[in-house]
Amino acid sequence: MSRIRSVEVESLFDSRARATVEATIELESGARGRAGAPSGASTGATEVRAFPAGGVPEALETARARVVPALVGRDPRDQAGFDRVLHEVDGTPDFSRIGGNTATALSVAVATAVGVEEGRPLWQVLARPGVDGRRFPAIVGNCMNGGAHAIGGPEFQEFIAFAESPDPRQSVAAAIRVHGLIGEALHRRLPTIALGRGDEGGWVAPLGNVEALEVLVAACATARDELHVPVHPGVDLAASGFYRDGRYRYRDRALDTEEQVALVCELVDRYGIRFLEDPLDQTSFDGFAAVTRAVGAKALVVGDDIYTTDVRRVAEGAARGSSNAVLVKVNQVGTLTDTAATVDFCRAHELATVTSHRSGEVPEGWLAHVALGTGARALKCGVVGGERVAKLNELLRLRRATPG
Repeated sequence: MSRIRSVEVESLFDSRARATVEATIELESGARGRAGAPSGASTGATEVRAFPAGGVPEALETARARVVPALVGRDPRDQAGFDRVLHEVDGTPDFSRIGGNTATALSVAVATAVGVEEGRPLWQVLARPGVDGRRFPAIVGNCMNGGAHAIGGPEFQEFIAFAESPDPRQSVAAAIRVHGLIGEALHRRLPTIALGRGDEGGWVAPLGNVEALEVLVAACATARDELHVPVHPGVDLAASGFYRDGRYRYRDRALDTEEQVALVCELVDRYGIRFLEDPLDQTSFDGFAAVTRAVGAKALVVGDDIYTTDVRRVAEGAARGSSNAVLVKVNQVGTLTDTAATVDFCRAHELATVTSHRSGEVPEGWLAHVALGTGARALKCGVVGGERVAKLNELLRLRRATPG
């Protein structure tokens, strides 16, 4: 295996036309790996910093001056050592000097270069112990937007098609069909309203949370009947977004934690929700635990903002029984090695993992490889828009390359 010959970092634009970082790493053999880093709009308080205070320009300047010289000449197969250098050069607990997006782009780029040189797909380079690539993730498709992703919509942030076929071709088709059915229903229901789409491609409409859920449930039922695929409703409340001064503040009421738990559990039971993300504020480990005790046998209770892919926070949640699933976003922790530590902890403690996109995405497919290589229970990546479809298409390519 040849050494790292060159490292380049540049800026490019994400799906919201905001600047982010792309890294290209070339090995002595000529093999090259390239990766861009996404950015989130709905972010957890304990995520690493996506960029330093000076934004992308400062991230690039710092990377070129301090990070690149420390990486050239290294063994690219030593992913842990490579990622450790990123932490050491940065020298802060939250990547506030070089930026978590710089770290993410570099970390994924070097793994990609290794795969190119060895003639292996990226997922195999990333594969965790016991993962053979034959079990494909379910699809979590954002079909309607609210919250931080769509001003004027419901308080809940995402209304989701959770398609659980073992064949990703069927799951992808079902999630896309649900999105289309929702669009048809909204146009019939609101014929004089100009409907739009949010950051992640989901429909935006002036509906309340319950109204939106009813549209979603009907679309999932129709898609199940048409395609004979197990696709069920899901929701990401992103509850931290409307939690203020100790209460969950809806347009017509304000609930304390006990009342919020009761509301969420009632919705799960009434609407058959199978995927439930961030139902409580990011500080409410015990509130999450109450929801999980009540509905965890029938739904994935998924923590995102509460964990931010940080193994220490996941360990705290596991000790309290806060959830039965963890959302995994590489740029929340900055490196593939940190991501792997969280994934391995989850696997050891029987917590499902859901590999996830961000609202500001890049039109690349490496996230599908992360999902397959880590044995994720599901891949959350939206269902429309080139930057989302890139992940779905890559997953389908991986399926075609898998025997059987």
